[in-house]
Amino acid sequence: MEIGLYGLGRMGSNMVTRLARGKHRVVAGNRSPEPVQEAIGHGAVGAKSIQDLVGQLKPPRVLWSMVPAGDVTDHTLDEFTRYASKGDVLVDGGNSNFRDSMARAAKYGARGFRFLDVGVSGGIWGLDNGFCMMVGGPADAVAIAKPALDTLAPPNGWAHFGKNGAGHFVKMVHNGIEYGMMQAYGEGFELLHASEFALDLRMVSQVWLQGSVVRSWLLELAERAFAQEGSDLAEIKGWVEDSGEGRWTVLEAVNHGVPMTAISHSLFARFVSRQEDSYAMKVAAALRNQFGGHAVKKED
Repeated sequence: MEIGLYGLGRMGSNMVTRLARGKHRVVAGNRSPEPVQEAIGHGAVGAKSIQDLVGQLKPPRVLWSMVPAGDVTDHTLDEFTRYASKGDVLVDGGNSNFRDSMARAAKYGARGFRFLDVGVSGGIWGLDNGFCMMVGGPADAVAIAKPALDTLAPPNGWAHFGKNGAGHFVKMVHNGIEYGMMQAYGEGFELLHASEFALDLRMVSQVWLQGSVVRSWLLELAERAFAQEGSDLAEIKGWVEDSGEGRWTVLEAVNHGVPMTAISHSLFARFVSRQEDSYAMKVAAALRNQFGGHAVKKED
């Protein structure tokens, strides 16, 4: 199939490369030209603007936005519709609030466009491992985008969860769980680090990865971080950002009366990390760097 993808950050650029490797015709665009040239080098067709991107595709088009949540998403989708045709599929693959996705679906649906909200997970490792994708929207739009979804995801790595908003809702809760898991690992490794035993935390990680009930990909990334940074994580500042989904998850828990103690604590712990340094936050910062390529703050 052919597809247009706009927004060539860490995730978007790897998605374009994976699609091109899968023999799809990918038209790639970005606000700055350098990532477009890189995408061309990986087999994509370059676009100088959104108008150029849309113009190089035949209806029914799949126009995929991979830009940050908020106004920039609205601007990108609005620009798509300026040049697109009725029946084209608009895809928001960013970390948008699911309620915004529901509103966008209604807005663009009234203009004759189809809309999909696709929560994407996989970070900088998705290029080789595939991206986990959670899809919301009409079934006819999913059917059009299916060849791209099949290529981007590993086997059984994507699913259609229902009406618009469902994809970003599932991704929101996914990220809330991620907060809690990272916090649990961080606190556990802090106790190990503070103990009287002078433990090699990389070795602890390696042992736990062999059949333990707490083994996971995050633990693999912790082992990698300790190998790169040392058990003290001395060069990493224990300062951890939150990108919004954890807050939205906790707010939805409040709205539905769902007790969410671990995830709420992990969100508030990130707030604490910006006020004082802690080893648990060093671990969490290192894990975000490992799975998503997120920048870490270095100690002065």
